[in-house]
Amino acid sequence: MKAPFNEVISGFVSLLTGMGITLGQLFRPIVTVQYPHQTLTMPKRFRGHILLKKEPTTGKSTCVACDLCVKACPSDCILVEGEKKPGEKRKSVTLFELDYTKCSLCGACVEVCPVDALEYSRAYNLASTSKQEYKVMDLVKRLEDSKHP
Repeated sequence: MKAPFNEVISGFVSLLTGMGITLGQLFRPIVTVQYPHQTLTMPKRFRGHILLKKEPTTGKSTCVACDLCVKACPSDCILVEGEKKPGEKRKSVTLFELDYTKCSLCGACVEVCPVDALEYSRAYNLASTSKQEYKVMDLVKRLEDSKHP
């Protein structure tokens, strides 16, 4: 006869403990970010996917298609093609593709670039319902389409 009574008392104590914890949390500051309506400020050192840098005078990429970034990439997610155009001193990039689904954001490509043609993007909320949308990003096309200098 004591066992059911002890279970009721134990359950009631457990209920009061849970309600005490809930009441204590009620008066603490909110730490949840209501995502679509609020966003976190990203730290200055945040690094997203890579981007090609623009040459200020011509507006074209400073990449010389040397393939060092391709060789340095441990994820094998970069494809670079370039050609030497008539009248130019060095090669210029014609294709720079990044498979964002394989990229580990390690930054090896940015560090190894001899002409400092790559930089980290500040984009952090690349979201899509389709994997194909970000599977392969053509960075040359994105550079041409971008409005920033």
